[in-house]
Amino acid sequence: MDSVNKIALLEQFDLFDGLSADEKKRLSETMEFKKKPRYSVIYQPGEPSEHIFLLAKGPIKISTHSNEGKEVIKQLIHPEAVFGELALVGETTRSETAHSLKEEVHYYTIRVADFQRIVFGNPTLSRRILNLFGKRMMAAEHKLEDLIFKDARSRIVGFLHQVVSERGRRVGYEMLLKHSLTHQDIANITCTSRQTVTLVLNELRKENLIYFNRGRILVRDMDELLASAA
Repeated sequence: MDSVNKIALLEQFDLFDGLSADEKKRLSETMEFKKKPRYSVIYQPGEPSEHIFLLAKGPIKISTHSNEGKEVIKQLIHPEAVFGELALVGETTRSETAHSLKEEVHYYTIRVADFQRIVFGNPTLSRRILNLFGKRMMAAEHKLEDLIFKDARSRIVGFLHQVVSERGRRVGYEMLLKHSLTHQDIANITCTSRQTVTLVLNELRKENLIYFNRGRILVRDMDELLASAA
């Protein structure tokens, strides 16, 4: 991708709205294009934290694994978002895994040293990066609270409501989400089991709150879905 197209890509990221044209040009010159097939590791624990990543196509998951090998998905990252940002605050080796889902992913890497040199003198961008960290820390805290105070059904319903609100599109009075998640992925996000996810989704379908098939979830009424978790 040439410099002009890289600049156009940067302009799709809210994070970089505060950069000047010259800063965007210099940043674009440091970007290196990468792609990975579906179900591929982008980085994993123990690897050097030398780059940040700009996701251009396809969703990815950020996860950790217990000593027994159980996966916990901490975040879902969608296009026009940054990931691997812990490298900006002193992480020297990766502590998490970034992994593609059911689609090929396209992304760009920027060396941390280049990113810091070009943009950390920009107060607007510095504030936005702090806000990004703050939002992701709050999301982690809310997830911990859900794990402590909510039962499995409530966590699954809450996740569905959140992801459909953020990524779905309205179809009449209903909301449709196209996604790349398996039941096991949802279980790993909500700290439940694949069997529990399947049971809850089938219950919600019987209650006429949702309809789902491979890669699609249709929510009949968002408020009623959320109320069903109470």
